[in-house]
Amino acid sequence: MESYLWLILFIVFLIFEIATLGLTTIWFAGGAFISFWMSVAGLAFIPQLIVFFVVSFALLFTTRPLAAKYLNKNTTRTNVEELVGKKVKVSETIDNVNETGHVMINGVEWLARAQHDGMVIQAGTQVLIMEINGVRAIVQPLSILNGPVHGKEIYNEESHQDKA
Repeated sequence: MESYLWLILFIVFLIFEIATLGLTTIWFAGGAFISFWMSVAGLAFIPQLIVFFVVSFALLFTTRPLAAKYLNKNTTRTNVEELVGKKVKVSETIDNVNETGHVMINGVEWLARAQHDGMVIQAGTQVLIMEINGVRAIVQPLSILNGPVHGKEIYNEESHQDKA
């Protein structure tokens, strides 16, 4: 009877692995497969259960890193997190109310929004990327990073050089 249990678990783990491709349940399928053959050989259930867990976790911790390395070698990492804190120049005036604005990041034009809604940041102004929200760079002018922002304010390099 335990043979059917292990065979069903083996099939369920394989189906989950095929459905998710997470390289997690395949190792438990291996443990169920070994336990299935132990059951066919007539060994008691407790040793089958112990072998299931030992084999499953041994496969998971020893072969998964290698398999993940070789199977995911073509995955492209975006490294968007590295953009936060980068100083860039506004290429099109940023105005959250009118939903306009772009900055140049590594030679690519990105949609940009000011960190504070009432702020208009003129083209040519140096800004700091505070966060990336989807496809938008949320920015703050370098000249006001240490001060509070209230109301609708227009920022450009010339009008705030003496305040920086």
